[in-house]
Order: sequence, then structure tokens, then C-alpha cells
Amino acid sequence: MTEPRAAADVVRPPPPTLYRWAVLVVISLAMFGNYYVYDAVSPIADLLKVQLGFSDKNIGLLNAIYSFPNIVMVLIGGIIIDRVGVKKATLLFGVLCFLGAALTAATSQLAVMATGRLIFGVGAESLIVSVTTAIARWFKGKELSFAFGANLTIARLGSFLALNSPTWAKPAFENWQWPLLISVAVGSLCVVGALVYWIMEDRAAQQYQMGEAGETEKVVFADLFRFPKSYWYVVLLCVTFYSAIFPFQTFAVKFFIEGHGTTREFGGFLSSLITLFAMVFTPLFGLLVDRVGKRALFMMWGSLLLVPVYLMMAYSNVPLLVPMAMMGIAFSLVPAVMWPAVAYLVEEGRLGTAYGLMTMIQNIGLFGFNMMIGWANDFAGASVETPGGYALGMWIFSILGFLGFFFAWLLRKQETGPHARGLETITVRSTLEAEAKARAQE
Repeated sequence: MTEPRAAADVVRPPPPTLYRWAVLVVISLAMFGNYYVYDAVSPIADLLKVQLGFSDKNIGLLNAIYSFPNIVMVLIGGIIIDRVGVKKATLLFGVLCFLGAALTAATSQLAVMATGRLIFGVGAESLIVSVTTAIARWFKGKELSFAFGANLTIARLGSFLALNSPTWAKPAFENWQWPLLISVAVGSLCVVGALVYWIMEDRAAQQYQMGEAGETEKVVFADLFRFPKSYWYVVLLCVTFYSAIFPFQTFAVKFFIEGHGTTREFGGFLSSLITLFAMVFTPLFGLLVDRVGKRALFMMWGSLLLVPVYLMMAYSNVPLLVPMAMMGIAFSLVPAVMWPAVAYLVEEGRLGTAYGLMTMIQNIGLFGFNMMIGWANDFAGASVETPGGYALGMWIFSILGFLGFFFAWLLRKQETGPHARGLETITVRSTLEAEAKARAQE
């Protein structure tokens, strides 16, 4: 006689596709608020200079100090995620984002504003790691690259709105503080999205078969340097690629105004083109990679696109729309492939730590290059009177683009050799075939 199964042994169905995508949208709202707050500084860079007397070094500091605590914090954040779970970590980091945004907007004192950006940075990068870990858990082996692309599209809509705020919120730009107050309101989504995600994850845990989120390995710090070689090539690509993008955007609107004579509105639009292209093409590139693989090869060509764009803006009369569109395509392609690639290189129980370590090293670059570009602009006298002073920074960015291409080439070489981890070969179809074969053998 067959005994009845215990309730704990009942096989539950996996979460429905619609539910998984609803989770993605909700958790991406937290990223939307995060990205908006980060990019709220760039459109007011000239106002900070005129109304508060800030130098380019001061402006660079506001974004550099965002990255400074994350040289350590995101690694700790990744470990926290692996230990307490995504839902608790996401809420904790979302609250820090909101508090940091509020403090930044509260006063004109540089020290207080920088402290606010520091607190925001502590939460923001760890929030990104938490959301990335959640998506890897919900979509690994399914539409992972497309899911990452969709997440980045929603998040970058926050950047797009922030960079275009001189147009849709033009009256607010009479005073440096008003745009920052808008960023506080939008930043509240970091908390709202985290709370709703908590509710949805709890509901899913009761009704569906979920991954073993609570079973993680004990973190041994020596093991941080035992990740596979391919992982480290991805990390080096990450730090060089993002250091060529985000520090550029810190000064982009100011550069377009002073170096090319644009209005603030058009300068903000040009800077936002990077984000606009990424919003449209990142999911499409993710969908393509899910179907064909060749991840390292795609990252190579995406990195190569960055090499000429800065020198085009510094030395040629090519319409600014052209190099900015090239940057937008690169910014769509590389992140769409790079972040999900880690999920294929590192086991699930160490994903939070792996993403944290990767983001930590990325923030070393962002901190250093935000400070370096601010120094380079001041050293060369970059201003409306001396637009050629921006050329030194453009050379720095071009060199970073070349280094990104080099590391992507090394990754491609590794992933086409005997120690490949599947970045060039794993596709949705191959995953489904492997799962079907495993079921047939049971």
C-alpha cells in the first residue's frame, strides 16, 4: 500500500512565466530610482559651478565619493546577500539609497552633499548586486541575458529621465537644489520596489518550487581569488569599460556646453543618448546572445566601438550624434552580455560574492577616474574659453576603451580553449536539450 506523501514532499510547480516577469519589473523599479539619483548630478554641473562656486574637482568628487565606499562595501554587500537573502538585503540597500539622496539635496555645503552621495553609494551599488543576484536566481537557464537586458532597460529609463530633466523639468533648473529634490522623490522607488519584491518572493516561496536561496557556502576570503580565469577577464573588462562611460557622463553636459557650444537641454539629450540606445538595444542583444552564445566575441566588438568615439568628439567636426550613438550601442551590447556571463562562471551559492567582488573592483576604477578626469580638466584649463582643455580627458577615455577590448580578446581566447566555461556555446536551446536528456536518464 502506498503511503500518503508528507506535505513537505509535495512537488510544487516552478513559478509561472508571467510571475517571474512581474518580479523582474518590480525589482527593476528599485533600480530605476537608483539610476535616476545617480545621474541627477550631471545636468546641474554648471549650476554647481556658477551658483555654489564648485570646481570640476568638487563636481568629480560628488560622483567619485559614491564609488569610494564600494571599494569594500559591495564585497561585504555580496556576502550579506548570500547570508541573509535577497529580499532583506534589497530593502536594506534601498533604504540607504533614499537616505543618501535626501541628505545630498538638503544643503549647499560640499562636505554634507558628499556625505549624502557616500551614503547613497553604499546602498546603490549593493542594491545593484542584490537585484542582479535575484535575476540570476529567477532566470538562470531560461531567458537570463534577455532578463538582464529588460532589467537594465527599466533601470536606465531612470538615467534617461534624469539626464533629460533640463527639458521636462526646465523650471526646476533655476536653482541647483530643486532638481535634487526631484531625485529624492524618484529615489523613494528604491524602497517601494524592495518592499513589493519581498511580498512577491514570500508568496512564491509558499506556492512554487524555488531555488535553494538559503543554502550558501561559508565565505572564505582566500577563495575570492580562486574564481576561474574567465571570471577575472570579465572583471577587468568591467572596470575599464565602465570607467570609460560613467566618468565621461559626469562631465558630459558641461563638456557639450563649454566644448561644443550646445544648450544645457541639448547637452543633456546628447548624454542621455547612451542610455536611450541601451534601453532599446540591451534586451535585444540579450535575446540574441541567449540564442547564439558567442558572449566573449560580442564583448570584444562592443568594447572596440568605444576606442574612437572620444577622439572624434575632441578633434573632429563629426556631428555629436554619431559618436554618442556609437557609445550607446557599445553600452547596450557589453553589459547585456557581461553581467549574465558571471552566472555561468560561478556557482549559485557564491554569486552574490562574485558580483560583489566584481562591482568592488569596478568602483575602484570609477572613483579613480572620476577624480582623474576632474583633475585633468582643471589642469588643462577646460572651460568655455579653453575648450581644447577637454582633450586630455578624452585621451584617457580612449585608452580605457582599448584596454577593455584587450581584456575581451583575452576572454575570447580563454573561452575558445580547453578550459572554456561555456560562454561561447551555452544557449537556451542547449540548456533545454541538456535538461531533457537529464530527465530521460532519471
